[in-house]
Amino acid sequence: MTKQNPTKLDQLEKMILRKNGASIAEMMKATGWKQHSVRGALAGALKKRGLTIISQKLDGTRRYSVEKSA
Repeated sequence: MTKQNPTKLDQLEKMILRKNGASIAEMMKATGWKQHSVRGALAGALKKRGLTIISQKLDGTRRYSVEKSA
């Protein structure tokens, strides 16, 4: 049995789970998607996976990450 390659949604999820999250530009580069597609994935498919996505502006760049549960 061969290991399946991660989907682009899996890649986005992994990126926003990082300590510093990810910017739209980083996610666009990783997936090859346009800005509206990345935003749509954040607002739709990743939220449906049960993730609470937050955005913060750090050093002039908006970064997206997953809200840590208390």
